[in-house]
Amino acid sequence: MKDNDRKKIEEIMAGIQCPRNFKCAKGGFERLCKVEDVGLKKYLVCIDKKLSSCSFAVSLGRDQWCRCPLRVYLSEKLKK
Repeated sequence: MKDNDRKKIEEIMAGIQCPRNFKCAKGGFERLCKVEDVGLKKYLVCIDKKLSSCSFAVSLGRDQWCRCPLRVYLSEKLKK
C-alpha cells in the first residue's frame, strides 16, 4: 500500500467512529464485507446480508447500502 493511501486511511479513521472498532484495519483489510460499487460517490451496495448491526448500513427498498467512508475509499481507490 502506498504511503499516500495509508495517510488517507488514517485521516478517514480519525474522522469517524466505527462501531466495530476498525476491525477491518486491524486485520490488514483482508476480511472486508462484500460490496458492489455502482458508481455512487458515497455509497456501495452491501452484498453481505448480515450487516443489520452495522451503523453504516442503510436499507433502501430491497437493498442495503454501505455509507462507511473507509469502506467506500477502499473500494474506490484500492479496489478492495
